Amino acid sequence: MKQTPKAQVRFRERAELLDFLLEVSAVTAETLDLDRLLANVADIVKDVVPHELFAILLYNERTRTLRMRYSIGHRDEVAKNLTIPLGEGLTGTAAGARQPILVHDVRADARYLNALDAVRAELAVPMLVRSKLVGVIDLQSTRPNAFTEQHRSLLVLIASRVATAIDNARLYRRVERQNRTLRVLAHLSQEFSSILEIDELLTKIAVTIRALINFDSFTIFLVDEQQKLLRCRFSQRYDQKATTQNVPLGKGITGAAAESRQVVVVGDVTKDVRYIASETEIRSEVAVPLVLHDRVIGVMDLESERPSFFTDDHVRALSLLAPQIATSVENARLYGELAQREQRMEQDLHAAFKLQSVLVPRTMSDVDGVEVGIKTRPARQISGDFYDFFEHSNEYALIAFGDVSGKGAAAALYAALISGLLRILAPRRRSPSDLMKALNEALLERKVDAQYATLSLITWAAKTRTFSVVSAGTLPPMLYRSGKIIELQTEGVPIGLLEDQQYDQVTIEAQPNDFLLLYSDGVEDQLGKDAASVDEVTASEKDMETYGRTRLEKVLKANHQKSPQQVAEKIFTDIDNFRGATSLTDDQTIIALRVL
Repeated sequence: MKQTPKAQVRFRERAELLDFLLEVSAVTAETLDLDRLLANVADIVKDVVPHELFAILLYNERTRTLRMRYSIGHRDEVAKNLTIPLGEGLTGTAAGARQPILVHDVRADARYLNALDAVRAELAVPMLVRSKLVGVIDLQSTRPNAFTEQHRSLLVLIASRVATAIDNARLYRRVERQNRTLRVLAHLSQEFSSILEIDELLTKIAVTIRALINFDSFTIFLVDEQQKLLRCRFSQRYDQKATTQNVPLGKGITGAAAESRQVVVVGDVTKDVRYIASETEIRSEVAVPLVLHDRVIGVMDLESERPSFFTDDHVRALSLLAPQIATSVENARLYGELAQREQRMEQDLHAAFKLQSVLVPRTMSDVDGVEVGIKTRPARQISGDFYDFFEHSNEYALIAFGDVSGKGAAAALYAALISGLLRILAPRRRSPSDLMKALNEALLERKVDAQYATLSLITWAAKTRTFSVVSAGTLPPMLYRSGKIIELQTEGVPIGLLEDQQYDQVTIEAQPNDFLLLYSDGVEDQLGKDAASVDEVTASEKDMETYGRTRLEKVLKANHQKSPQQVAEKIFTDIDNFRGATSLTDDQTIIALRVL
C-alpha cells in the first residue's frame, strides 16, 4: 500500500500531533465494548501507518501467552488458533521485552513465525499499563522496509493511549460476565430444582452452561459404584447429542477429578498422560466433581478445541454451579428410580388384579328360590373386599361376603387366603356359625400381623325357605319386605383377631319378594358433597359427608321391583352422583338377593 501525502505531512507540526493523540484518546474512551474498541483502534492505525495485515494480540497472564483478539488480513484459521508464548516470534519477543520491534525484512530474522509467505516487513509494539502487559499491536506488510522509525514512534504513542482503554474494556467485560454469571446462578437454583425428569434437566444444564461458557463438548458422568465406573449420562458435542465412552474410576481427567474431589483444569490435553482421547480436535478440558453430602455422585466435564480455553472465571462459575447441579441431578435420579418402581408396582398390581378376577367369581348363578346380583369395584386396582359362593345341591347354598382390613395387594392376598380356607372348610360344615369358628381358628394358626377380616356367612335353605346369617364384624344385611326396611341384629368379632370366639346365628324365615342386601362399609363410608347445599367449586374437606345408610335405603325402596343386578347397578350410579369428582374412599361391593 502506497503511503499517502496526508500521512507523510500530517504530523510535521507538534500541535497537529497533540491534536491527533487527543483524537485517539477520545475515540478509545467513547466505549467499553471490547469488540467496538478494537475496531476503532484498527481504524486509527490504518489512517496513519500503511499496512496489509493488522492484528491486536491480548495477553493472558495465567497461560503467559498472546492470543489474536482482532485481525485484518489474516487467514481465519490463523486468527482463531494462533497462540504465541512470551519470547517466541517477533510479537512474543516484543511482549516479553516490553519493547517495540521493527524488522525491515522478516526473511532475514530467525525470530519471525511464518504465517504468510508474502510478508516482508513487520512492526510489533507492546501495550503497557503501569508496566503491566496488556497485549501487542502487530502490523505486517508485503513490502520490505515498509515501516519507518517514525511509524514505530507513532505506533508507540498510539499503543500507550489505547492500552488503558483496552485494559478497562477487558475488566468491564470480566465484571459484566461475572455479574451475568451471578444472575444466572441466582435463577438456576429454583429452575433446576423444579425439573425432575433427568434428561430434561441435563439438557437444561447444558444449555445454561453454554450461555456462560462457549464449550465445544459437554458431558455429565454419574458414578456407578457397583461397576466402579463413571457412566456417561449425558453428552453433547458441537450442539448435538453425542455418545461418550464410560470411564473407569480413577482414570482420565474426569476420573482424577472424581478421585481428588477437586476441579481439574488442563490447558493442553495432548501433553497430559491422563487424557483419554475422544475427539482429535480437543485441546483443553476442565472436569468438575459433583459432590453431595460428602459423596461424589458424578463429574461435569467440558472440553474445547482451543488451548488453555478455560479461565479462572470459568472455574469459579462451574464451582458455584456444581453443588446445585449435584443436588438437582440426584433428586431427578431418585425421582426416576421411584417412577420405575411405581411402574413395576403398577404392573404387579395389574397382574394381581387378573389373578383376583380368576379367584373371585364375577357372577353367581341363581339357586332354587333365590335370584342373585353382584356389583364390586376396588378403591385401588385390586380389592380387599371378597365374596364366594358354595352350592350343595339345589336345596342348600352358602354365600361368604367379607372385607379385609386395609387396601391394596396385602388385603387382596389375605382375602385370597380366606377364600382358600373356605373352600377347604365349607364342604364339611353345614352350620355357618361352626364354619366361622373353624375359619377364625385356621387364620389364627397363620397369624399375619395387623391383618384381620370382617365376614358374613349366609346360608339359604330352599326347602325351608330360610336364611341363616352369621356375622364377624360386618355391617348387618338390609332386609326389604312389603315396603319396609327390617333391621337385623347381627354381631361378632372379626376373624383372625382373637382366639376362642363363638359366633351367633340369626335365622330369617323368608317371604316371597323379600330383598336381602349385603354391602361393604365402603358403600356407606363413601365421601361426597351434598349438591343441594354446597357449592362444589368452594367446598372444602369440612364440607364432605358420607353416603350413609339412609341414602342406600332410599335407593333400595325406589328400585325393589327391579332385578337384583339392576338394583346393584342403581346403587353404584347413585353413589357416583353423590361423590362427584371425589375418588373412591374404600373398596365397594354389593350382593343383592331376592326371594322368588
